[in-house]
Amino acid sequence: MTKIAGIVVEYNPFHNGHLYHLNQTKTITGCDLLIAVMSGNFVQRGEPALIDKWTRTKVALNAGADLVIELPFAYAVQSASQFAKAAVTLLNLAGCTDLVFGSETNDLETLQIMADCPINVDAIKENLRQGYGYPKAVGMVQGSYAPNDILGIAYLKALKDTFIKPTCIQRTNDYHGEALHQEIASATAIRKAILNGQDVSAYTPMAQDLIQSSLIQFSLYYPYIRLKLLTTPKEELVTLFMMDEGMENHLVKLATSYDDFDSFITNAISKRYTKARVQRTLTHLMVHTTKDEIKKLTPLNTIRVLGFNDKGRAHLKTLQEKEVRIASRYNQIPLPYRRLEYRSTLVYASVLNLEERNKLVQREIEGPVIQ
Repeated sequence: MTKIAGIVVEYNPFHNGHLYHLNQTKTITGCDLLIAVMSGNFVQRGEPALIDKWTRTKVALNAGADLVIELPFAYAVQSASQFAKAAVTLLNLAGCTDLVFGSETNDLETLQIMADCPINVDAIKENLRQGYGYPKAVGMVQGSYAPNDILGIAYLKALKDTFIKPTCIQRTNDYHGEALHQEIASATAIRKAILNGQDVSAYTPMAQDLIQSSLIQFSLYYPYIRLKLLTTPKEELVTLFMMDEGMENHLVKLATSYDDFDSFITNAISKRYTKARVQRTLTHLMVHTTKDEIKKLTPLNTIRVLGFNDKGRAHLKTLQEKEVRIASRYNQIPLPYRRLEYRSTLVYASVLNLEERNKLVQREIEGPVIQ
């Protein structure tokens, strides 16, 4: 039986810890093929990726992935449970036999117990403060699960209806650690360092790409975000995805009060709204994702290919013979998903100069990266 390992990645940016994860996945599973499901130009915490998805795809292939497929925007910029469910759906469609994910606790047994509990995994971080409690039998306490473990629980829940075998590996750094004094630094630390003009070549194989590219920060979009909040009628704002529970009033009030992004985002965070929740809402605001659009999305049944090597190409051919829907061309993406991808690309590219903007928008409708 062919062993096909799957990983779920963002590579924002790709760093030594990601390379370790990739190599460990190959070692642990002994896989014949490695498939990465990757977020596109916006990532799960709602932020724009520092560098575009095509550059990140190229780096993933160089590092040892055989096939990179896109987690659609509609699911990439969502809470842990929806993000994980869509990623697992795609890995299952792609014929994966194994899923390997990073974990802070590296305790698969306990994570599986949590996955078997009838709880909303998103409540661990996002809904707890709204009155949802942890299962008393497990004795959980607030903040006891870190981001990768929360995603791990979500993956395990999503895997229940599949034959994919889960494995977790120990995370090698603090998820949000900002120190660069160790060989494996976090993506947070690397983003901060590169934006401050520091040399990050010891920590990421992407250093040259980062130096040569226009790096995108969320703050660059704030003039557009603020204008949209202040000029869109509230009855229209509430039709947008994630604009719930009075979020529109909260954001409009802040947009009225603050003309800089840092002050806006700092004051937007509260016991009710996490930073990630606010950022996701702002991204969907910019893309004008409506609740109706998300509600009417057809089930996820198509693999959008971002890049592949020879082994990946052969596997895609095998999948096509099994009548799995493959979108290697832009016009093969189902229309509702395609519309969202195109709009999110327009928004993502909007802060670049004209030449870079046009190039990136054009790149969206071209074929995959071929290694």
